Amino acid sequence: MTTCGESYGWHASAEDAGYGGALFAIVNGVPSGIELDVAKIQNELDKRRPGQSKIDSPRKETDRVEVVSGLFEGVTTGAPVGLLIRNVDTQDIHINQYRDVKELIRPGHAEVNFFHKYGEHGDWCGAGRASGRETVGRVAGGGVAKQILAREGIEILSHVIESHGIKGRSICEGTMTFEEMKANYRKNDLNCCDLEVAEKMIADLDEVREAGDTAGGTVEIVARGVPAGLGEPVFDKLKATIAQGLCSIGAMTGLEFGSGTKAAVVLGSEWNDQPYLEEGKVRWRTNNCGGFLGGMSNGENLVMRVTVKPTPTISKDQDSVDMLAMEEKKLAAITRRDISILPRWCPVGEAMVAMAIADALFMARGWYGISRMDPKWEDMTPGRDTGEYTK
Repeated sequence: MTTCGESYGWHASAEDAGYGGALFAIVNGVPSGIELDVAKIQNELDKRRPGQSKIDSPRKETDRVEVVSGLFEGVTTGAPVGLLIRNVDTQDIHINQYRDVKELIRPGHAEVNFFHKYGEHGDWCGAGRASGRETVGRVAGGGVAKQILAREGIEILSHVIESHGIKGRSICEGTMTFEEMKANYRKNDLNCCDLEVAEKMIADLDEVREAGDTAGGTVEIVARGVPAGLGEPVFDKLKATIAQGLCSIGAMTGLEFGSGTKAAVVLGSEWNDQPYLEEGKVRWRTNNCGGFLGGMSNGENLVMRVTVKPTPTISKDQDSVDMLAMEEKKLAAITRRDISILPRWCPVGEAMVAMAIADALFMARGWYGISRMDPKWEDMTPGRDTGEYTK
């Protein structure tokens, strides 16, 4: 997928000059003949749309998706799928808030590197490509990938398992099942599937907001139904391509697979997932490895945890630097921001995992289609070799 577009953007036509613009995603490699449900893409975008709760940025964007290529009469043509999402809430008052401090560094924000990379010509309005709004295109593209994976019985969900030090139950710790996670998915403003703990988290964020501050936390992502053997043994491990996708998302500061850093304090006899047979297939009694062995999928749930930092924009005075005057100054930002990025970060993480798995599945189908391995391996690993649209 390729994306373009900025937080506010610019209309450059003679008929409509001014701020606004749009975000655009081009999704390559989509097979022909798929009945692409645009409403499902919109549903993914609605998960990250701002202005839905007190936790979110108050920016009122509709995030309505327009499919402008690669789809004809509801069916994909095999050409790249073009997805357009227009910016609609680009008021002068907010643009001028950015203009007034456009030379100042926001502590914790990437826009300082726009000066290092682009000089004074970088996009200062809403942080441009360093804004969380950039992720709109990712979620739209992920909405396409999710529909391809759903045909293969692969499902991807995420939820918040920690906010500002308040911890909830999780898949990785074995304190929550996938079924409970799915039943409670997006049942509250924070998307914490531990409903009792979610109330405490949200009450805490109310206090954080009143103090003019922000908070971070941890998101857990789970992919169910992924067949064994996806990914390559060395450089293009599935774990590596998923990590690349997740690490490319703004605000992430840490990534763990399965039990993650627990590996540093346990013995091999405690860490090793032991296999058993179930209806002629290899299963695992535990999932400390998070569904990965040798970086490739092993047939169990893929489990990942991502640490997400607090929103850098806060209302408290912080030290800053004027990058043009090269003078030290103070900054207390007044622009719109999320008190917690977590609930809107979730669909972005799901999107990147979905695209990485879809790529790996395409590669595997091509490999096994040519290799003509003994059918017994195909029978042992359903979904890796053949699928509904490859028969």
